[in-house]
Amino acid sequence: MGNKLYVGNLPYGVRDNDLEQVFSQYGAVTSARVMMERDTGRSKGFGFVEMSSETEAQAAIQGMNGQPLGGRSLVVNEARPMEPRPPRSGGFGGGFRSEGGYSRDSGFGGNRGDGNGGRNDSGFRSPYGSGPRGGNRGGWGNNNHSE
Repeated sequence: MGNKLYVGNLPYGVRDNDLEQVFSQYGAVTSARVMMERDTGRSKGFGFVEMSSETEAQAAIQGMNGQPLGGRSLVVNEARPMEPRPPRSGGFGGGFRSEGGYSRDSGFGGNRGDGNGGRNDSGFRSPYGSGPRGGNRGGWGNNNHSE
């Protein structure tokens, strides 16, 4: 067994120094950290305490697991290493795109001079035609009035 402990079901008002004070009655606390939400700065409701020895850590588990703190009963056990998570996918990708958007050289729409009607390899075709440079299909800017 190690000497790093997981402490769960913490009240949201508990901070690092509170955790250190509570666990110091079982031995020397090497570190105490409450995990905080990155965006809001609010507690995530759990933290980690590292005791100076395994026997102190075991005493802290025995003494604190299930004990009330701020109206909540704590969950205290040995911390396990974080399991590797698969890389995130989905959402908005961002990044560089070679077609589309506005550029000074080609106007709005990107590279359409490929003889492919503005189509790229994905097979997508705009229902509005191929744009202002790829054929006269009517629409805005079409001054070709034959009367």
